Amino acid sequence: MKKQEMEKFKNILLEKRQEILDKVQRFQASGREVSEDPSDLADAASSSYDKEFYFNRSNSERNTLMMIDDALNRIERGRYGRCSGCGVNIETKRLEVVPWARYCVGCQEKREKGHLKD
Repeated sequence: MKKQEMEKFKNILLEKRQEILDKVQRFQASGREVSEDPSDLADAASSSYDKEFYFNRSNSERNTLMMIDDALNRIERGRYGRCSGCGVNIETKRLEVVPWARYCVGCQEKREKGHLKD
């Protein structure tokens, strides 16, 4: 991958990283705002659901952050855009949709079927 292209993806990843960090902070704040002392059983159930919802959302976002950080490390090592499974170049269109992708489409499918380990 050309250096200019790699810089483009680095900027995309850094922007997405900041966007997710902002979301996580909002989710955490929203989760803290959920009532700790609901007055009836329905309020307690709703409060519990809301907390679980915010926790799951921020947990999912943290996983994406880890993948973004991994992609930024691959950029620094000069390995970005190469499949971690087979070593071929990952299609640019795939990276435009999922800039933190580690695998080409074929290896990703194998991984999802359990035929390829991390």
